[in-house]
Amino acid sequence: MKLFVGSRNATIFKISGLVLISVACFFLGKHWSEDGFRRLIFFSADPSRSPIVALSPDFGKTYNISGLIYESHPISPPPLTPPPPPDSVELKVFGIVNENGTMSDQFQIGDYDADSAETLGNQTESESSDGDIESTATTTARVSVRKFEICSENLTDYIPCLDNLEAIKRLNSTERGERFERNCPKEGLELNCTVPIPRGYQSPIPWPRSRDEVWFNNVPRTRLVEDKGGQNWIYKENDKFKFPGGGTQFIHGADQYLDQISKMIPDISFGNHTRVVLDIGCGVASFGAYLMSRNVLTMSMAPKDVHENQIQFALERGVPAMVAAFTTRRLLYPSQAFDLVHCSRCRINWTRDDGILLLEVNRMLRAGGYFVWAAQPVYKHERALEEQWEVMLNLTTRLCWVLVKKEGYIAIWQKPTNNTCYLSRDAGVMPPLCNSEDDPDSVWYVDLKACITRIDDHGYGANLAPWPARLQTPPDRLQTIQIDSYIARKELFLAESKYWKEIISNYVNALHWKQIGLRNVLDMRAGFGGFAAALAELKVDCWVLNVVPVSGPNTLPVIYDRGLLGVMHDWCEPFDTYPRTYDLLHAAGLFSIERKRCNMTTTMLEMDRILRPGGRVYIRDTINVMSELQEIGNAMRWHTSLRETAEGPHASYRVLLCEKRFESSDTKHRTKKKRKGKGKRA
Repeated sequence: MKLFVGSRNATIFKISGLVLISVACFFLGKHWSEDGFRRLIFFSADPSRSPIVALSPDFGKTYNISGLIYESHPISPPPLTPPPPPDSVELKVFGIVNENGTMSDQFQIGDYDADSAETLGNQTESESSDGDIESTATTTARVSVRKFEICSENLTDYIPCLDNLEAIKRLNSTERGERFERNCPKEGLELNCTVPIPRGYQSPIPWPRSRDEVWFNNVPRTRLVEDKGGQNWIYKENDKFKFPGGGTQFIHGADQYLDQISKMIPDISFGNHTRVVLDIGCGVASFGAYLMSRNVLTMSMAPKDVHENQIQFALERGVPAMVAAFTTRRLLYPSQAFDLVHCSRCRINWTRDDGILLLEVNRMLRAGGYFVWAAQPVYKHERALEEQWEVMLNLTTRLCWVLVKKEGYIAIWQKPTNNTCYLSRDAGVMPPLCNSEDDPDSVWYVDLKACITRIDDHGYGANLAPWPARLQTPPDRLQTIQIDSYIARKELFLAESKYWKEIISNYVNALHWKQIGLRNVLDMRAGFGGFAAALAELKVDCWVLNVVPVSGPNTLPVIYDRGLLGVMHDWCEPFDTYPRTYDLLHAAGLFSIERKRCNMTTTMLEMDRILRPGGRVYIRDTINVMSELQEIGNAMRWHTSLRETAEGPHASYRVLLCEKRFESSDTKHRTKKKRKGKGKRA
């Protein structure tokens, strides 16, 4: 009997011990998971169904599809000056694995809560008596940021890296246009105030009306009217500028001009074979504005020269545009980016320095793409102009371009589709082919190179599906992106597209993105361009400039192969555009990475500079940066709201919704100043 009782007690003791160990493991696992370790991902085990991934309800605690493209290497602590992009990166493998252990794009994104999206103030913010917003839902330490002053009125149109007069004065030479290049303020001299708006500024006229007219007070500059009024560019009528659609070389209108080009070369096929175009020396961008109706995206570019507000007019019209110039550095676009490059009286000497500027066009022009030149040497029979034509013809022949059509004042060349012509040239013919080690997609502060960019031997960049199929077709150049995920690249591309389409679908429904007048959009960390692709597929009537930060992998070739626009940039420095450019700024996972090398306050002030009054900002990032970002936003007089993602309160990501309300701009600040002044005088 004693033996039996002893045995039973031992059994009970063992069971109790197992229970205690199990409970302890459960709580330890819960503690570690809440401290940032990844939660488990559970897979469907139903053999009757196709393999799908089912994620735990709070899977988003550390998981961000778009971020997978960038989470490739650690970044050093903030240096005194922004470091250049690394030559090599430590890479990790990321992907979505199904129950069979293979890569898959089958996953689900939780719905966005429409009710909570409608009520921005629900348990996440409170307003002080003067209308300023204070966060009450942040989970990290509070930071205090003083209200930023309004800059002086002479900075209304300020572009920091292009208006740095002190740096321009110190240049050794300006004969090749160095004064139009980026000359950014030194550390400590960055903008530390919010740029004012012009007096009488109004909410921009919505697209498509803005193609033909904009408010005078939004861009109160008449120089172009005085210089170009007779060329059908622009004229002033009462309180508006009007745009008849003409240009120096197409005074009868851009539509007629585009029809002529289409008849000359039917294979150009705007909106089908030709989707992405570069317009050099664009004026007020009527060429690009009228291509919009033909399903063509045009990057309109011009320097900030004597006609310094031409790009500002283009942006106010709702047309993609950037301030840029052909000088001594590569433009910030990848190789084989554009299906067609256009220059109509763009005032560029293409043959100087043995054609180094045309070699830059050749780098950016897609294999088999077209160069359209409308200029006096094409059609005038003056001796000097005829000589210029002969020099141009000689240069293009050495570049293996074929003159496919010359009609009236237009000449059109086509770039070869492979390297055969280059390799069969006589020995010593200049310019030479670039070395095989040259990276034609390396563009950040890279000097122009006097050599011909090689065309990829595999045909990458040339064999594209027509638009719109190319938007969702994984391009061949996925294989050239420097991420260690060779087999999974296509799945990662499709996963990012699906991820953003489901999120943007919810934004469109819950936040009424089709009704709030979004036109000019900037994605500050674009990945493969999934955010822009979702907006295009959901037919939101806007255009997106996809920014690829220098701190991550260069995905620009993929973005352009999809038929989208993009540019390389370092967010430690100002962006090359005018104030009040964008209606929406989107930043997913940007600050948690760039805070290690950039000043977040400086970046946020730059965002305020380029954001229109009434514009919106969506920041999707980790919790540990949100408190500071919200405080900075409040200090800039934004209306801010911190929201949970669909993954719930335990997820490590939050969404910061911001609005630069019209009444919170410098108009409100000036009113306060006047009131204070009256009180002092009394």
